[in-house]
Amino acid sequence: MIYIFLADGFEEVEAITPRDILKRANINVQTVGLNKNSEVSSTSGLKITPDVQIENINFNNIEGIILPGGMPGTKNLEQNEKVLEIIKYCNKNKLLIGAICAAPSILGKMGILKNKTACCYPGFEKYLIGAKISENSVSTDKNIITSKGPGTALEFGFAILEYLKGKETAESIKNNMIYR
Repeated sequence: MIYIFLADGFEEVEAITPRDILKRANINVQTVGLNKNSEVSSTSGLKITPDVQIENINFNNIEGIILPGGMPGTKNLEQNEKVLEIIKYCNKNKLLIGAICAAPSILGKMGILKNKTACCYPGFEKYLIGAKISENSVSTDKNIITSKGPGTALEFGFAILEYLKGKETAESIKNNMIYR
């Protein structure tokens, strides 16, 4: 299962676009709420009901996680101990960790990006502690995929899909979506 964490103040295109791409490839993906509320609000006020609450995540079926950015969504993710625990688990087990916009800063502060190539929303580079900063829209370094922001959400989603299912599947979904 791929889990996409939704904290109040998340950037919706950074969460929904990768979800859509993965669903088109028949990948098991669920959105995860961080609080007991039935809805999570995006930066623009869009309310989404997550598929599951964080306390119900089963560590045995985690294949990877996606951290959307946005403010204060990124700060809310970073302040959640369970999110940090799951990030550490994924890193230790070399599972997919996708982070976009400001969210790569969480990984940088945790030391996960040390000696890895990464990118983020302009201005957050100082938080990518120990990383080799990439100017690319999306950067893949082993199990870590980072991206710059809302305008790169499609490219980010396709990079995650390619990581999970290979280039051929990613190209097929791109063609079906009339991408490029």
